[in-house]
Amino acid sequence: MQFHKDISLKSHNTFGLEAKTKLFTEVNSIVELQETLKTEEAQANPLLILGGGSNILLTQDFDGLTIKNTITGKSIIKETDDYVLVKVGAGEAWHDFVTYAIEQNWGGTENLSLIPGTVGAAPMQNIGAYGIELKEIFESLEAVNIETGEIETFNQDQCQFGYRESIFKKNLKGKYIIAHVTFRLTRKDHQLHIEYGAIKSTLEELKIKSPTIEDISNAVISIRKSKLPDPKEIGNSGSFFKNPTITKISFESLKVDHPEIPGYELPNNEVKVPAGWLIEKAGWKGYTNGNIGVHKKQALVLVNYGGGKGKDIWALAEEIQASVMKKFGIELHPEVNII
Repeated sequence: MQFHKDISLKSHNTFGLEAKTKLFTEVNSIVELQETLKTEEAQANPLLILGGGSNILLTQDFDGLTIKNTITGKSIIKETDDYVLVKVGAGEAWHDFVTYAIEQNWGGTENLSLIPGTVGAAPMQNIGAYGIELKEIFESLEAVNIETGEIETFNQDQCQFGYRESIFKKNLKGKYIIAHVTFRLTRKDHQLHIEYGAIKSTLEELKIKSPTIEDISNAVISIRKSKLPDPKEIGNSGSFFKNPTITKISFESLKVDHPEIPGYELPNNEVKVPAGWLIEKAGWKGYTNGNIGVHKKQALVLVNYGGGKGKDIWALAEEIQASVMKKFGIELHPEVNII
């Protein structure tokens, strides 16, 4: 294994932010990861684990060891007439895996098309889009205990999935590195989810009456491309904030002054409110300040137009939080990890 000193992380984060790490290495297998964790470099320094770098905001240089997880590979663990269990390396690009699953006619990932990042990051925050969350296709994962180097397996209950949450962002944050994820995907009688967002109307525009999982994937890709900037062209991390959940009583109270406020009813008399709508109504959509700003098509996306600094993006995020709190009394929480 090689440890490189004073390496730029600009190409390793989708915001395209310049930040250096004191030490940097890549691991291609569980064995390499375990050996790396035994080294003095790993044990004497703080660790930053990177996948695709699509869910982090680097506000400063990292005074520690950055480990880039490039564990790849796909293998079928079990296959029946109805479903398949497929084990995937954490370093695989998420959308590449989605594309692969659709090519095999395995259902379940199609609504999660074009989400940036890696397979390993997906269960950490229970990624979701267009009415589907990762937990619905999740079987188990293998993770390496940073302290002991042991491989441990986590099932769905043990992962404690929540809205953009898992145990790896809470109680076990910084204690494990995900190496492989196993998914349960359908081989026939796919459950199609087309009611959320603009999927149904997009399919209707294409005159598709009996959609396949590939049709749904293509519709999702089309919608995302129309709304979200490509990180290769404009630095961003996708949705910067989580959609907040408030009580139904609070929601009804807000409707008095804001009758057009959208909301999605949840169990336990709660309502999820789109963060993008709140930010837009607070006047931030399209806002620019030098090299950073809020995307002109989607207020939920903070952007780096080139040469921006992570600390300035975070300062903008805090201004947005304060503004939304003042106008609506709702607290916004970042979806991205602040480094």
